[in-house]
Amino acid sequence: MKKTYVTTMPDQVGAFLKASKCFAELGINITRTSYNKAIDSHTFFIEAEGTGEQLKAADEELKRIGYIQGGSSVPRVLLIELQLKDVPGSVTKILELILSYSFNISYISSHQNDTGYQFLKVGLLSDDDNKIKTFLDEAAKLCTVRVIDYNTRERNYDNSIFYNSFADGLAKLAGLPDKARDELVINTNLAMQAIDERGDSPFMTFDCIRQFTEHIAAYRKDAFVPRITWHTVSPKTDLVVIEPPCGSNTMILKSGKEYLFIDTGYACYGVEMQKIFRRIFPDFDDGSKKALITHADVDHCGLLPLFSTIYMSRESFESLSSEFGHKRGLRENNPEHEPYVHICKLITSYIPPNPNTARIISELPENADSPVTETGALDFGDMHFTVFQGLGGHLPGEIILADFENKIAFTGDIFINLRGLTPEQEQYNRYAPTLMSTVDTDRILAAKERAWIKKTFSAGDWRVFGSHGAMCKM
Repeated sequence: MKKTYVTTMPDQVGAFLKASKCFAELGINITRTSYNKAIDSHTFFIEAEGTGEQLKAADEELKRIGYIQGGSSVPRVLLIELQLKDVPGSVTKILELILSYSFNISYISSHQNDTGYQFLKVGLLSDDDNKIKTFLDEAAKLCTVRVIDYNTRERNYDNSIFYNSFADGLAKLAGLPDKARDELVINTNLAMQAIDERGDSPFMTFDCIRQFTEHIAAYRKDAFVPRITWHTVSPKTDLVVIEPPCGSNTMILKSGKEYLFIDTGYACYGVEMQKIFRRIFPDFDDGSKKALITHADVDHCGLLPLFSTIYMSRESFESLSSEFGHKRGLRENNPEHEPYVHICKLITSYIPPNPNTARIISELPENADSPVTETGALDFGDMHFTVFQGLGGHLPGEIILADFENKIAFTGDIFINLRGLTPEQEQYNRYAPTLMSTVDTDRILAAKERAWIKKTFSAGDWRVFGSHGAMCKM
């Protein structure tokens, strides 16, 4: 079994060697390491593989040598700005106060501004909140003190125990439990390492994850105002398209008292979405509920636990079943995509549905070689859909629904209307390509699938509904 250790090491020669000897003596193999002094001068990531007993012994040894913090105290950096009189000795008094509290200084910078004062910025390492409070009270007697919150523009002030401070901020912003912090730390580092290795700035990772989390959090409760449109798609069937600012659209086919939900968005907007469902459909809570997913990405599957029947492809079923068993889903099999997907699941409170609710309606034949293959049929009300499945350009298991009589198609993420995105959707869609390098599993294959869609649905006035953005007339 594998385990990732987030260790806190002294910034000195031989620190990693000491940890390496610990693992070697226990017969444990180190499979990944990550350390970037420019980002954090103390945090060192070590992924190790061994038996449960070996890893448990490593836990104890790393605690003994001080590389894993015991208890609930987490070292963090207090960032402060001190307004000092521009006279000899003012800095000395502050430094003496810092020394009396035995704080380690991780950053210090000061400058004059021709006002008779100097502004001194200091980063102090501590794991004792009471000690910090007392220090601030004492410092306030000497000068004006301002605590600086974490901000990526001021990241150079926070170059020690950075990951913990960063993850704590994300967890609070997203309303996550404390236990989620360690997973955020590990997956943020994995994303940073991948971005660094492809030649981009590693700081891009932290900016992007912070912005992604802020974007998700900004549209909770009353701020959740999706674009909602109504469409008549056949003589007896209507369609409601709900476009949230983040995540996939939720498209709802209504025929009489029957409903079919196509894709369901993020789990974190469950309360907000259900209010909309009940407002539009007063009988939403009555009877069984059916849904269909075009593919098994997190932002399409968030509300699936609400439904008693879920239509999907064979590959999507296997992916959700794996997640239900606390294993990797399809997207996570790609090392470049895995960290973002894990972060996405944490930030959006994702819970996979019970596989017993699944109904498989599509399965590719073994000899399939066309970018898109017809695999089955699905009827709803007076609509008769042909089911197609792509070879996996965006994600294996992706399906397309097409009613040729009414010229209506649902294309998932294989084809979306980029010109029909709201400004909020445009902003949201920038994060995944940065953190995953590409949202597609195979770019060339995805392009062939889009070309197939344009060709197949080009004759006549087709209305195509992708899972992001507005309807597109072909």
